[in-house]
Amino acid sequence: MFIGRVAELKVLQNAYTSENTEFIPIYGRRRVGKSELILHFIEDKLSLYFLGKKAPQQLQIQAFLEEAARTFDQPLLASVSAQDWRTAIDAVLSQKRDREKLVLVFDEFQWTAQSSKELPSLLQEFLDITWKQRGDIMLILCGSYMGFMEKEVLGRKSPLFGRRTAQIFLKPFSYREAALFHPKWSISERAQAYFICGGIPFYLRFFTSRDSVMMNIEKNLLDEFAALHREPDFLLREELREVEKYYGILIALASGSLTSALIAKQIGINERNLYYYLQHLVELRYISRRYPLTSRPPAARHVRFALEDPLLRFWFRFVFPNIGYISQRGPERSFSELILPQLDSYFGSCFERLCREALPVLYEQDGVNTPFEIGEYWDKKVQIDVVGYRQDGHIDIGECKWGTPASIPQLMRELEKKKAAYPNPENATLQGQLFTRQKKGRGKDTASLRRHSLEDLYQ
Repeated sequence: MFIGRVAELKVLQNAYTSENTEFIPIYGRRRVGKSELILHFIEDKLSLYFLGKKAPQQLQIQAFLEEAARTFDQPLLASVSAQDWRTAIDAVLSQKRDREKLVLVFDEFQWTAQSSKELPSLLQEFLDITWKQRGDIMLILCGSYMGFMEKEVLGRKSPLFGRRTAQIFLKPFSYREAALFHPKWSISERAQAYFICGGIPFYLRFFTSRDSVMMNIEKNLLDEFAALHREPDFLLREELREVEKYYGILIALASGSLTSALIAKQIGINERNLYYYLQHLVELRYISRRYPLTSRPPAARHVRFALEDPLLRFWFRFVFPNIGYISQRGPERSFSELILPQLDSYFGSCFERLCREALPVLYEQDGVNTPFEIGEYWDKKVQIDVVGYRQDGHIDIGECKWGTPASIPQLMRELEKKKAAYPNPENATLQGQLFTRQKKGRGKDTASLRRHSLEDLYQ
Protein backbone atom coordinates (compact mmCIF):
# COMPACT_ATOMS: atom_id res chain seq x y z
CA MET A 1 0.00 0.00 0.00
CA PHE A 2 1.33 3.42 -0.98
CA ILE A 3 1.39 5.91 1.90
CA GLY A 4 1.64 9.70 1.90
CA ARG A 5 3.70 11.91 -0.44
CA VAL A 6 0.65 14.03 -1.26
CA ALA A 7 2.63 17.23 -1.90
CA GLU A 8 5.22 15.47 -4.06
CA LEU A 9 2.56 13.73 -6.16
CA LYS A 10 0.86 17.09 -6.70
CA VAL A 11 4.12 18.55 -8.04
CA LEU A 12 4.52 15.62 -10.43
CA GLN A 13 0.89 15.69 -11.55
CA ASN A 14 1.02 19.43 -12.25
CA ALA A 15 4.10 18.88 -14.40
CA TYR A 16 2.43 16.02 -16.22
CA THR A 17 -0.71 17.99 -17.08
CA SER A 18 1.16 21.10 -18.23
CA GLU A 19 1.48 21.85 -21.94
CA ASN A 20 5.25 22.20 -21.70
CA THR A 21 8.21 19.86 -21.65
CA GLU A 22 9.11 19.32 -17.99
CA PHE A 23 12.33 18.36 -16.22
CA ILE A 24 12.17 17.32 -12.56
CA PRO A 25 15.19 16.03 -10.61
CA ILE A 26 14.25 13.87 -7.62
CA TYR A 27 16.90 13.19 -5.01
CA GLY A 28 17.27 12.10 -1.41
CA ARG A 29 19.02 9.55 0.75
CA ARG A 30 18.80 5.83 0.09
CA ARG A 31 15.69 3.92 1.22
CA VAL A 32 13.62 7.10 1.51
CA GLY A 33 11.15 5.97 -1.17
CA LYS A 34 12.17 7.84 -4.34
CA SER A 35 11.68 4.90 -6.70
CA GLU A 36 8.42 3.95 -4.99
CA LEU A 37 7.13 7.50 -5.47
CA ILE A 38 8.03 7.49 -9.16
CA LEU A 39 6.60 4.04 -9.85
CA HIS A 40 3.36 4.96 -8.10
CA PHE A 41 3.12 8.16 -10.14
CA ILE A 42 3.72 6.53 -13.54
CA GLU A 43 1.61 3.39 -13.05
CA ASP A 44 -1.30 4.78 -15.10
CA LYS A 45 0.75 6.89 -17.54
CA LEU A 46 2.72 6.46 -20.74
CA SER A 47 6.21 6.07 -19.34
CA LEU A 48 9.64 4.55 -19.72
CA TYR A 49 11.43 3.74 -16.47
CA PHE A 50 15.14 2.93 -16.69
CA LEU A 51 17.14 1.88 -13.63
CA GLY A 52 20.84 2.75 -13.93
CA LYS A 53 23.46 0.15 -13.11
CA LYS A 54 27.18 -0.01 -12.48
CA ALA A 55 27.95 -1.11 -16.03
CA PRO A 56 29.75 0.10 -19.18
CA GLN A 57 27.94 2.54 -21.44
CA GLN A 58 27.15 0.03 -24.17
CA LEU A 59 25.51 -2.38 -21.73
CA GLN A 60 23.45 0.47 -20.27
CA ILE A 61 22.28 1.58 -23.72
CA GLN A 62 21.32 -1.97 -24.65
CA ALA A 63 19.41 -2.39 -21.38
CA PHE A 64 17.62 0.91 -22.05
CA LEU A 65 16.51 -0.26 -25.51
CA GLU A 66 15.38 -3.63 -24.17
CA GLU A 67 13.33 -1.92 -21.47
CA ALA A 68 11.75 0.32 -24.10
CA ALA A 69 10.96 -2.71 -26.28
CA ARG A 70 9.10 -4.38 -23.38
CA THR A 71 7.34 -1.22 -22.24
CA PHE A 72 6.05 -0.19 -25.66
CA ASP A 73 5.63 -3.73 -26.99
CA GLN A 74 8.00 -2.93 -29.86
CA PRO A 75 10.42 -5.91 -30.05
CA LEU A 76 12.44 -4.31 -32.85
CA LEU A 77 13.70 -1.62 -30.46
CA ALA A 78 15.82 -4.24 -28.71
CA SER A 79 17.70 -4.90 -31.94
CA VAL A 80 18.51 -1.26 -32.73
CA SER A 81 22.25 -0.81 -33.26
CA ALA A 82 22.93 2.22 -31.05
CA GLN A 83 26.51 3.18 -30.22
CA ASP A 84 25.54 6.25 -28.24
CA TRP A 85 22.70 7.65 -26.14
CA ARG A 86 21.53 10.08 -28.83
CA THR A 87 20.78 7.21 -31.22
CA ALA A 88 19.08 5.16 -28.49
CA ILE A 89 16.84 7.96 -27.21
CA ASP A 90 15.93 9.09 -30.74
CA ALA A 91 15.02 5.50 -31.64
CA VAL A 92 12.72 5.21 -28.63
CA LEU A 93 11.00 8.56 -29.17
CA SER A 94 10.48 7.81 -32.85
CA GLN A 95 7.94 5.18 -31.73
CA LYS A 96 5.80 7.84 -30.06
CA ARG A 97 2.87 8.58 -32.36
CA ASP A 98 0.41 10.71 -30.39
CA ARG A 99 0.48 13.80 -28.16
CA GLU A 100 0.13 11.96 -24.85
CA LYS A 101 2.94 13.06 -22.56
CA LEU A 102 5.73 10.52 -22.09
CA VAL A 103 7.34 10.32 -18.66
CA LEU A 104 10.98 9.39 -19.25
CA VAL A 105 12.67 8.28 -16.02
CA PHE A 106 16.35 7.68 -15.37
CA ASP A 107 16.53 6.21 -11.86
CA GLU A 108 19.89 5.86 -10.07
CA PHE A 109 21.07 8.38 -12.64
CA GLN A 110 24.52 8.61 -11.06
CA TRP A 111 25.40 5.13 -12.37
CA THR A 112 24.22 5.86 -15.91
CA ALA A 113 26.08 9.17 -15.98
CA GLN A 114 29.22 7.63 -14.49
CA SER A 115 29.76 5.50 -17.60
CA SER A 116 28.38 8.14 -19.99
CA LYS A 117 29.95 11.48 -19.13
CA GLU A 118 28.31 13.17 -22.10
CA LEU A 119 24.75 12.23 -21.08
CA PRO A 120 23.96 15.37 -19.01
CA SER A 121 25.07 17.57 -21.94
CA LEU A 122 22.98 15.51 -24.35
CA LEU A 123 19.90 15.83 -22.14
CA GLN A 124 20.53 19.58 -21.96
CA GLU A 125 20.52 19.72 -25.75
CA PHE A 126 17.29 17.74 -25.91
CA LEU A 127 15.63 20.03 -23.35
CA ASP A 128 16.86 23.23 -25.02
CA ILE A 129 16.24 22.32 -28.65
CA THR A 130 14.67 18.99 -29.60
CA TRP A 131 12.02 18.70 -26.87
CA LYS A 132 11.39 22.36 -26.10
CA GLN A 133 8.64 22.86 -28.68
CA ARG A 134 7.12 19.40 -28.30
CA GLY A 135 5.58 19.79 -24.85
CA ASP A 136 4.97 16.04 -24.59
CA ILE A 137 8.07 14.94 -22.67
CA MET A 138 8.47 14.84 -18.89
CA LEU A 139 12.03 13.97 -17.89
CA ILE A 140 12.74 12.72 -14.36
CA LEU A 141 16.32 12.20 -13.19
CA CYS A 142 16.47 10.42 -9.84
CA GLY A 143 19.50 9.69 -7.68
CA SER A 144 20.50 8.58 -4.19
CA TYR A 145 23.95 10.16 -4.15
CA MET A 146 22.97 13.61 -3.00
CA GLY A 147 26.44 15.04 -3.63
CA PHE A 148 26.27 13.90 -7.25
CA MET A 149 22.72 15.18 -7.78
CA GLU A 150 23.44 18.56 -6.20
CA LYS A 151 26.65 19.02 -8.19
CA GLU A 152 26.14 17.25 -11.53
CA VAL A 153 22.40 17.85 -12.01
CA LEU A 154 21.41 20.87 -9.90
CA GLY A 155 24.80 22.58 -9.57
CA ARG A 156 25.81 25.79 -11.31
CA LYS A 157 28.53 24.04 -13.33
CA SER A 158 26.20 21.29 -14.55
CA PRO A 159 25.02 21.39 -18.20
CA LEU A 160 21.52 20.90 -16.78
CA PHE A 161 21.70 23.92 -14.48
CA GLY A 162 18.67 26.16 -14.85
CA ARG A 163 16.70 23.66 -16.94
CA ARG A 164 14.62 22.11 -14.17
CA THR A 165 10.99 23.16 -14.01
CA ALA A 166 10.64 21.82 -10.45
CA GLN A 167 12.66 19.65 -8.10
CA ILE A 168 11.86 17.25 -5.29
CA PHE A 169 14.21 16.66 -2.39
CA LEU A 170 12.47 13.67 -0.84
CA LYS A 171 12.70 13.70 2.93
CA PRO A 172 11.91 10.92 5.40
CA PHE A 173 8.33 10.79 6.63
CA SER A 174 7.41 12.90 9.65
CA TYR A 175 6.53 11.12 12.89
CA ARG A 176 2.82 11.54 12.13
CA GLU A 177 3.18 10.11 8.61
CA ALA A 178 5.32 7.22 9.88
CA ALA A 179 2.51 6.30 12.28
CA LEU A 180 0.32 5.41 9.29
CA PHE A 181 2.42 2.30 8.69
CA HIS A 182 1.16 0.67 11.91
CA PRO A 183 -2.48 1.69 12.48
CA LYS A 184 -3.13 -1.26 14.83
CA TRP A 185 -0.44 -0.23 17.30
CA SER A 186 -0.91 2.14 20.21
CA ILE A 187 0.46 5.68 19.93
CA SER A 188 3.33 4.71 22.24
CA GLU A 189 4.27 1.74 20.04
CA ARG A 190 4.16 3.86 16.91
CA ALA A 191 6.44 6.41 18.54
CA GLN A 192 8.87 3.65 19.56
CA ALA A 193 8.96 2.33 15.98
CA TYR A 194 9.74 5.88 14.84
CA PHE A 195 12.55 6.09 17.40
CA ILE A 196 14.17 3.06 15.71
CA CYS A 197 13.23 3.37 12.03
CA GLY A 198 12.72 7.10 11.67
CA GLY A 199 10.63 8.08 8.69
CA ILE A 200 12.25 5.65 6.26
CA PRO A 201 9.51 3.52 4.63
CA PHE A 202 11.87 0.67 3.78
CA TYR A 203 12.64 0.20 7.49
CA LEU A 204 9.13 0.85 8.77
CA ARG A 205 7.72 -1.94 6.61
CA PHE A 206 9.97 -4.52 8.29
CA PHE A 207 8.34 -3.70 11.64
CA THR A 208 5.12 -5.71 11.54
CA SER A 209 2.06 -4.95 13.67
CA ARG A 210 1.56 -8.62 14.56
CA ASP A 211 4.63 -8.42 16.84
CA SER A 212 5.50 -5.99 19.61
CA VAL A 213 8.12 -3.31 19.01
CA MET A 214 10.52 -5.24 21.26
CA MET A 215 10.02 -8.42 19.26
CA ASN A 216 10.55 -6.47 16.05
CA ILE A 217 13.88 -5.21 17.37
CA GLU A 218 14.93 -8.79 18.09
CA LYS A 219 13.75 -10.12 14.73
CA ASN A 220 14.88 -7.29 12.47
CA LEU A 221 18.01 -5.88 14.08
CA LEU A 222 19.51 -8.60 16.27
CA ASP A 223 18.92 -11.68 14.11
CA GLU A 224 22.08 -12.03 12.02
CA PHE A 225 20.03 -13.22 9.03
CA ALA A 226 17.58 -10.29 9.11
CA ALA A 227 17.67 -7.61 6.41
CA LEU A 228 18.26 -4.73 8.84
CA HIS A 229 20.96 -6.45 10.90
CA ARG A 230 23.72 -5.21 8.57
CA GLU A 231 21.76 -2.54 6.72
CA PRO A 232 23.74 0.45 8.09
CA ASP A 233 27.00 -1.34 7.29
CA PHE A 234 25.99 -1.94 3.66
CA LEU A 235 24.60 1.59 3.36
CA LEU A 236 27.75 3.31 4.61
CA ARG A 237 30.26 1.11 2.81
CA GLU A 238 28.57 1.99 -0.47
CA GLU A 239 28.97 5.72 0.16
CA LEU A 240 32.16 6.06 2.21
CA ARG A 241 35.84 5.29 1.98
CA GLU A 242 37.98 4.80 5.08
CA VAL A 243 34.91 3.41 6.80
CA GLU A 244 36.87 2.62 9.97
CA LYS A 245 37.33 6.33 10.75
CA TYR A 246 33.70 7.12 9.98
CA TYR A 247 32.56 4.20 12.12
CA GLY A 248 34.68 5.47 14.98
CA ILE A 249 33.00 8.87 14.71
CA LEU A 250 29.51 7.38 14.58
CA ILE A 251 30.17 5.11 17.57
CA ALA A 252 31.47 8.12 19.51
CA LEU A 253 28.37 10.14 18.67
CA ALA A 254 26.04 7.26 19.54
CA SER A 255 27.75 6.85 22.91
CA GLY A 256 27.41 10.52 23.83
CA SER A 257 30.64 12.19 22.65
CA LEU A 258 29.10 15.18 20.94
CA THR A 259 31.95 17.68 20.47
CA SER A 260 34.82 17.42 18.01
CA ALA A 261 37.30 17.42 20.91
CA LEU A 262 35.61 14.46 22.61
CA ILE A 263 35.22 12.57 19.34
CA ALA A 264 38.88 13.13 18.44
CA LYS A 265 39.96 11.93 21.87
CA GLN A 266 37.76 8.82 21.75
CA ILE A 267 38.91 7.65 18.31
CA GLY A 268 42.52 8.84 18.55
CA ILE A 269 42.66 11.32 15.69
CA ASN A 270 43.88 14.91 15.50
CA GLU A 271 40.96 17.31 15.86
CA ARG A 272 41.98 19.24 12.73
CA ASN A 273 42.07 16.05 10.67
CA LEU A 274 38.66 15.11 12.07
CA TYR A 275 36.99 18.07 10.34
CA TYR A 276 37.07 16.46 6.87
CA TYR A 277 35.22 13.36 8.06
CA LEU A 278 32.66 15.31 10.08
CA GLN A 279 31.98 17.63 7.14
CA HIS A 280 31.44 14.69 4.79
CA LEU A 281 28.94 13.09 7.18
CA VAL A 282 27.14 16.44 7.46
CA GLU A 283 26.95 16.71 3.66
CA LEU A 284 25.46 13.22 3.50
CA ARG A 285 22.97 14.35 6.17
CA TYR A 286 23.82 11.48 8.48
CA ILE A 287 24.90 13.93 11.17
CA SER A 288 24.18 17.59 11.85
CA ARG A 289 25.77 20.52 13.64
CA ARG A 290 23.84 21.81 16.64
CA TYR A 291 24.13 25.13 18.46
CA PRO A 292 22.44 26.43 21.61
CA LEU A 293 19.44 28.37 20.29
CA THR A 294 19.28 31.92 21.66
CA SER A 295 19.03 35.46 20.31
CA ARG A 296 22.82 35.56 20.10
CA PRO A 297 24.69 34.37 16.97
CA PRO A 298 26.09 30.85 17.52
CA ALA A 299 29.75 30.54 18.44
CA ALA A 300 31.91 27.81 16.89
CA ARG A 301 33.14 26.70 20.31
CA HIS A 302 29.59 25.77 21.29
CA VAL A 303 28.94 23.44 18.36
CA ARG A 304 27.87 19.86 18.97
CA PHE A 305 27.34 17.10 16.46
CA ALA A 306 24.34 14.78 16.45
CA LEU A 307 23.47 11.56 14.63
CA GLU A 308 20.37 12.38 12.60
CA ASP A 309 19.45 8.95 11.23
CA PRO A 310 17.49 6.99 13.87
CA LEU A 311 18.49 3.55 12.61
CA LEU A 312 22.18 4.50 12.55
CA ARG A 313 21.83 5.98 16.02
CA PHE A 314 20.34 2.75 17.39
CA TRP A 315 22.68 0.48 15.43
CA PHE A 316 25.88 2.24 16.49
CA ARG A 317 24.68 2.45 20.08
CA PHE A 318 23.57 -1.16 20.56
CA VAL A 319 24.29 -3.43 17.59
CA PHE A 320 27.66 -2.69 15.98
CA PRO A 321 29.71 -2.49 19.23
CA ASN A 322 28.19 -5.83 20.34
CA ILE A 323 28.06 -7.67 17.02
CA GLY A 324 30.17 -10.60 18.26
CA TYR A 325 28.20 -10.98 21.48
CA ILE A 326 24.90 -10.87 19.56
CA SER A 327 26.17 -13.56 17.20
CA GLN A 328 27.11 -15.82 20.12
CA ARG A 329 24.16 -15.21 22.45
CA GLY A 330 21.36 -14.80 19.93
CA PRO A 331 18.68 -12.10 19.55
CA GLU A 332 16.51 -12.81 22.61
CA ARG A 333 19.29 -12.97 25.20
CA SER A 334 21.19 -10.06 23.62
CA PHE A 335 18.08 -7.89 23.76
CA SER A 336 17.30 -8.69 27.39
CA GLU A 337 20.91 -8.23 28.56
CA LEU A 338 22.27 -5.41 26.38
CA ILE A 339 19.34 -3.32 25.22
CA LEU A 340 16.30 -3.64 27.48
CA PRO A 341 18.00 -2.19 30.60
CA GLN A 342 18.94 0.96 28.64
CA LEU A 343 15.96 1.22 26.35
CA ASP A 344 13.78 3.56 28.41
CA SER A 345 16.65 6.00 28.82
CA TYR A 346 17.43 5.74 25.10
CA PHE A 347 13.81 6.37 24.18
CA GLY A 348 13.90 9.42 26.44
CA SER A 349 16.47 11.13 24.21
CA CYS A 350 14.48 10.07 21.13
CA PHE A 351 11.33 11.58 22.66
CA GLU A 352 13.13 14.91 22.97
CA ARG A 353 13.75 14.87 19.22
CA LEU A 354 10.13 13.98 18.53
CA CYS A 355 8.95 16.89 20.69
CA ARG A 356 11.19 19.29 18.77
CA GLU A 357 9.68 17.94 15.56
CA ALA A 358 6.17 18.30 17.01
CA LEU A 359 6.43 21.92 18.13
CA PRO A 360 5.87 23.37 14.61
CA VAL A 361 2.75 21.17 14.36
CA LEU A 362 1.49 22.67 17.63
CA TYR A 363 2.26 26.16 16.30
CA GLU A 364 0.18 25.46 13.21
CA GLN A 365 -2.70 24.19 15.34
CA ASP A 366 -2.47 27.33 17.48
CA GLY A 367 -2.38 29.66 14.47
CA VAL A 368 1.15 30.94 15.09
CA ASN A 369 2.04 32.80 11.89
CA THR A 370 5.40 34.29 12.80
CA PRO A 371 8.82 32.96 11.68
CA PHE A 372 10.46 30.68 14.22
CA GLU A 373 13.41 28.38 14.85
CA ILE A 374 13.32 25.10 16.75
CA GLY A 375 16.28 23.76 18.68
CA GLU A 376 17.63 23.19 22.16
CA TYR A 377 19.84 25.01 24.62
CA TRP A 378 22.74 24.07 26.83
CA ASP A 379 25.48 25.67 28.84
CA LYS A 380 27.58 24.59 31.80
CA LYS A 381 24.64 24.82 34.18
CA VAL A 382 21.49 23.84 32.30
CA GLN A 383 20.21 21.59 29.50
CA ILE A 384 16.91 22.57 27.86
CA ASP A 385 15.32 19.89 25.69
CA VAL A 386 13.20 22.11 23.42
CA VAL A 387 13.47 25.77 22.48
CA GLY A 388 11.03 27.45 20.12
CA TYR A 389 12.47 30.87 19.28
CA ARG A 390 9.72 32.96 17.72
CA GLN A 391 9.91 36.38 16.09
CA ASP A 392 6.76 37.64 17.83
CA GLY A 393 8.39 38.18 21.21
CA HIS A 394 7.61 34.70 22.55
CA ILE A 395 10.06 31.89 23.32
CA ASP A 396 8.93 28.38 24.23
CA ILE A 397 11.02 26.44 26.74
CA GLY A 398 10.27 22.72 26.72
CA GLU A 399 10.94 19.84 29.08
CA CYS A 400 10.40 16.24 27.91
CA LYS A 401 9.75 13.18 30.09
CA TRP A 402 9.37 9.76 28.47
CA GLY A 403 9.46 7.71 31.65
CA THR A 404 6.79 7.85 34.32
CA PRO A 405 7.38 11.07 36.25
CA ALA A 406 7.47 10.80 40.02
CA SER A 407 5.69 14.14 40.30
CA ILE A 408 4.22 16.44 37.67
CA PRO A 409 4.45 19.43 40.04
CA GLN A 410 8.16 18.65 40.49
CA LEU A 411 8.63 18.62 36.71
CA MET A 412 6.84 21.94 36.49
CA ARG A 413 9.14 23.44 39.13
CA GLU A 414 12.20 22.18 37.25
CA LEU A 415 10.86 23.71 34.07
CA GLU A 416 10.42 27.06 35.82
CA LYS A 417 14.07 26.90 36.90
CA LYS A 418 15.15 26.23 33.32
CA LYS A 419 13.08 29.16 32.09
CA ALA A 420 14.87 31.35 34.61
CA ALA A 421 18.27 30.04 33.45
CA TYR A 422 17.63 30.68 29.75
CA PRO A 423 19.43 33.82 28.48
CA ASN A 424 16.75 36.37 27.64
CA PRO A 425 18.35 39.79 27.15
CA GLU A 426 15.44 41.00 25.00
CA ASN A 427 12.97 40.18 27.79
CA ALA A 428 10.81 38.01 25.55
CA THR A 429 7.78 36.23 27.00
CA LEU A 430 8.87 32.73 28.03
CA GLN A 431 6.26 29.99 27.96
CA GLY A 432 6.87 26.54 29.39
CA GLN A 433 5.97 23.46 27.33
CA LEU A 434 5.87 20.21 29.30
CA PHE A 435 5.85 17.03 27.20
CA THR A 436 5.10 13.64 28.79
CA ARG A 437 4.27 10.20 27.46
CA GLN A 438 1.37 9.86 29.91
CA LYS A 439 -1.97 11.60 29.54
CA LYS A 440 -2.17 15.00 31.16
CA GLY A 441 -4.66 14.15 33.89
CA ARG A 442 -5.99 16.96 36.02
CA GLY A 443 -4.88 20.55 35.77
CA LYS A 444 -5.34 23.24 33.15
CA ASP A 445 -2.87 25.02 30.92
CA THR A 446 -1.91 28.51 32.00
CA ALA A 447 -0.49 31.55 30.25
CA SER A 448 3.02 30.48 31.28
CA LEU A 449 2.76 26.68 30.99
CA ARG A 450 1.21 24.19 28.59
CA ARG A 451 1.20 20.43 28.99
CA HIS A 452 1.21 17.91 26.15
CA SER A 453 0.89 14.15 26.27
CA LEU A 454 2.32 11.88 23.58
CA GLU A 455 -1.24 11.35 22.38
CA ASP A 456 -1.68 15.11 21.95
CA LEU A 457 1.29 15.20 19.58
CA TYR A 458 -0.39 12.67 17.28
CA GLN A 459 -3.77 14.45 17.11
